[in-house]
Amino acid sequence: MDTIQTHDEFLLNPKVLNHFTLLQEIGVFDHIKELNQEVQSYKGLLAGAVDIFNRTGIDEIMDAAVRQLSDLFLPSFIVFLWKPHQNKEDVIVRGYKNRKMVDMAVKINTLTVFEPFFQRRKEPVRYQRFSKALEDQRSSERVEEVFQAFEKLQPELVIPILGPSGLYGLILVGPKIILNAYNDTETNYMGQLMCFVTQAIQNHLHYERSVRDVKTGLFNHGFFSIRLGEEISRAKRTGVDSSLIVIDVDLFKLFNDNYGHLAGDRVLEHLALTIKQSVRLEDIPSRFGGEEFTILLPNTDEHAAFMAAERLRIAVAAMEVPWKTPLPQVTISLGLLTFNGEITGPADAILHWADEALYQSKADGRNRTTVWRQA
Repeated sequence: MDTIQTHDEFLLNPKVLNHFTLLQEIGVFDHIKELNQEVQSYKGLLAGAVDIFNRTGIDEIMDAAVRQLSDLFLPSFIVFLWKPHQNKEDVIVRGYKNRKMVDMAVKINTLTVFEPFFQRRKEPVRYQRFSKALEDQRSSERVEEVFQAFEKLQPELVIPILGPSGLYGLILVGPKIILNAYNDTETNYMGQLMCFVTQAIQNHLHYERSVRDVKTGLFNHGFFSIRLGEEISRAKRTGVDSSLIVIDVDLFKLFNDNYGHLAGDRVLEHLALTIKQSVRLEDIPSRFGGEEFTILLPNTDEHAAFMAAERLRIAVAAMEVPWKTPLPQVTISLGLLTFNGEITGPADAILHWADEALYQSKADGRNRTTVWRQA
C-alpha cells in the first residue's frame, strides 16, 4: 500500500534530486515551504479552537482568546463588548492589557445600531473603515457617545460576535505593541480564530438565555426545578443539609397600581440585582414567577440559611430604586426550609412547605423570615 511521503523523504527522492535545480527555479520548494507554514498555522488554529471550546464560562473563553491573541500578535489591548440579555441594550465591557483584565474607563450604551453593518460584513474590519461606513449615523447622540468611547480606545480592528439572534457583541483589538500594522494574513488568521471564539460565546449565551429569566437575569423556574430535584436526591443519599428560601415582595401590587407596571419592573430588576450580590457562587437564585423568587442553597444548614435570608432581607429594606417619583421602600417576606435525609419529600412538597413558612411571614406582619417547622 502506497504511503504519503514526508517532507524529508520527498527531498531525498532520487527523481527530485535529479531535477533539483529545475524544481528550485520554478518555485516548487518555496511552495512546499508555504504549504508547511499553512499546515502549522491550521494546527495552531485547531489547537486554539479546542482550548476555547473546552472553556465552561464566558470569562474563561475570553481569557483563552486573550492568551492566544497576545502570544501571536502582541496587541496593546483587547476589549470584549457583549449583551448579556437578548432583549435589552445593556452592554458589558471587559478589557485586557498584557493578558490581565483592566478597567478601560469607557461605557458603551448600545450595540444594536451596528447590526446592519455586520450582517453585510461578517469578518473583522479595520476601525477606520468601520468608522467611515457608519459616519452618517453619528448624528444620533447615543451612537456618537459610543464612537467617542471607541476613539478613546483607538482600536485597530473590530470583530463582530454574530449569532442567530443578531449581533451579540464586538471584540476591539488594539494596535500591536510593535509598530507595524496587522497584515492581511494576520487579520485573516485572527478572523478565523475569532470565529471559534464567537461560536463559543454564542453557545454560552444561548445556554445562559435558555436557563435565565429575561427580565431579571436570574435562573428561570425550569432550571431551578431541575436543580432542586438534584439536591433533594443528593440530600436523601448523603444526609447533608441543603436549604430553600422562598421570597415574595411585600405589597407589590401597590407598585404596579400606584406607579405603573414599568415601576414594578424596575423594582423586580433591582431586587434581582440585590439577590445576585447576596448569594454565593454555588447558590441557585431564580425567579419563580411574578414577584416571587427562590434561592436554593446547597450544602447549607438551617442556621447558615437563616443568616443568609436575614442578610438579604436587610439589604432589600435598605435598597434604593431610582424612579421619576420616589417609590415606597421595598421589603420582602421569606420562608425557609432545610431538607436532608430525614426531612425530605418530592420537589412540590418541599416547595409547598417553604411556601407555608412564607405565608406565615406575611401573616405575622411581613418583612421577616420564617423557618418551616414540621407539625
